[in-house]
Amino acid sequence: MTDTIRNVVVSGGFDDIRCQDIRFLQEAARLGPLHVLLWGDECLRAATGREPKFPESERLYFLQALRCVDCVHLIEKPSDDHSLPAVAVPQPWTWVVRSQDDNPGKHAFCDACGLQYHVLSEKELAGFPEDSAGASESSSRKKVIVTGCYDWFHTGHVRFFEEVCELGDLYVVVGHDANIRLLKGDGHPMFSQDQRRYVVGSIRYVTQALVSTGHGWLDAEPEIERICPDIYAVNEDGDKPEKRDYCEAHGIEYVVLKRLPKDGLPRRESTKLRGF
Repeated sequence: MTDTIRNVVVSGGFDDIRCQDIRFLQEAARLGPLHVLLWGDECLRAATGREPKFPESERLYFLQALRCVDCVHLIEKPSDDHSLPAVAVPQPWTWVVRSQDDNPGKHAFCDACGLQYHVLSEKELAGFPEDSAGASESSSRKKVIVTGCYDWFHTGHVRFFEEVCELGDLYVVVGHDANIRLLKGDGHPMFSQDQRRYVVGSIRYVTQALVSTGHGWLDAEPEIERICPDIYAVNEDGDKPEKRDYCEAHGIEYVVLKRLPKDGLPRRESTKLRGF
């Protein structure tokens, strides 16, 4: 007789999703199918006393794009910090929290409701695991490559990946730290290449995320030679003569997509979000 699968529940505002948030969600998902109880704008105001940095629709879109998340439930009415709202998640549940969010009230709530309670330590959330998605050996889809910094990752990047993956299996090559400094100057990047590769690889539309090993605007040339993509996709900001010339010389289709946000979401730019 097999054990019953427990659904994993986490709760929070996720108002500015960074690498540490994704690490927490990924580790929580190792315990079972992951359900995120996302605080809506009203809940977030009640909990923090401030306006959300990002509207609930944008936070919902980002969370739904994470490979490790099975379902997101938008919570519209505020609740206290020691309990979970009533939601349509099949029981049994395991409520998972970070060590800094642990408190006796949550333990007591789970005991009273017959729920399991699990605390993830800082040690468990350390590091940036390698992307384990990978491409299927039997995939008949075209290979599509995109390149970039992806330093302050946002929903505009998610939307770009969502659009590009319709063209084929998506390989994302993240610029290595030294090259980003070369192209953008001191103070760049804000996040290390391992962090940026990890965040990019967490998006469900991405087949594989890698770090570049070349230099200049074609720093991904060694990776392109290894992957042998059919298509090199860029958005309007990333359209460079060097990339066009390279693709023409090597028989790679070059696709330029318009830089448009998901319907109903605001346009985002990394430069304006730095430190937001």
